[in-house]
Amino acid sequence: MHTFFTSGFLSMFQALLRIFIIMVLAGFLVKRKIIGKEQIDGLSRLTVIVLLPALVFSHTLQYFDPHRLSFWWLMPLLGIAMSLTGLLIAYIMFLPHPSAHKDLMAVAAMQNAGYLVLPVGKMLYPESFGEFSLLTFLFILGYNPLLWSLGKYLITSGQPDEKFNFKKIITPPAAANIISLLLVLLGWQHIFPDAVVDSVDFLGQAAVPVATFVLGATLGSISFKNFPDFFDIFRVMTVKYLLLPAIVFGLMWIFNITKNHPLLADFLIIQAAAAPATALIIQVRAYGGNRQKTGSIMLLAYIICLFALPFWIALWHNFAS
Repeated sequence: MHTFFTSGFLSMFQALLRIFIIMVLAGFLVKRKIIGKEQIDGLSRLTVIVLLPALVFSHTLQYFDPHRLSFWWLMPLLGIAMSLTGLLIAYIMFLPHPSAHKDLMAVAAMQNAGYLVLPVGKMLYPESFGEFSLLTFLFILGYNPLLWSLGKYLITSGQPDEKFNFKKIITPPAAANIISLLLVLLGWQHIFPDAVVDSVDFLGQAAVPVATFVLGATLGSISFKNFPDFFDIFRVMTVKYLLLPAIVFGLMWIFNITKNHPLLADFLIIQAAAAPATALIIQVRAYGGNRQKTGSIMLLAYIICLFALPFWIALWHNFAS
């Protein structure tokens, strides 16, 4: 059992390490000002407007079978449920003054459901990545509106808020997700020639490495100075890497999800133990908030994730086998 756990941990660690090497390289280029903010903003817009929608659209048309994936409608609900559960745990952890730590509650509960999880899936499940990415996009369909509404409110707490912007929820990847889902559900996915779908898929293949680079570049602008209070860090990491993964782990075990869909079980464990959403940093930059506190604790969370995520997936494989 010990050997099996160690083997599983090392496999996941090595996969995650490859992703982090790209992130560190991107961060280094930003720190050295070899790549500027304008270039990263351009890559980010390219990823969100072109590459991710292409990946979503092509993978949904190619891999989404509502008869085989009968629980597809449950994935957006799971995206909402996981974040709300994390927020509830964080609220309890920050008692008796949770209102004074709204931003840290968001960091503890809102995970990087796409930019980090997709590269992990591509590294760990190359043969099943089409289905893995589909699960990711369906999960984000419910999670993303929560991240850009409640998450934004919490991370920018104490700042003058702007009017609610519906465009922040209906992003190009979300639109591609909804349109491609409707096409498949209506049986119209075959109206596109294979050459068109293959071309879109070819374009979408760039989404994961470019998104990984953008993630590293975003973290590269964060300073190590002026970390939050140690007790605050402890509470965030306890929610992020102990309590929430443990709850999801327990539910997967109780309902024996791995028996019928092992990839779904792995996916949910990965989501539960993923590092905080980098969108939170973007929201702080755009709408106000404590950039240094949020950024420094997120940077620490990503370092811990390098060990916590392999631990949970290895532990799950050890128990589920």
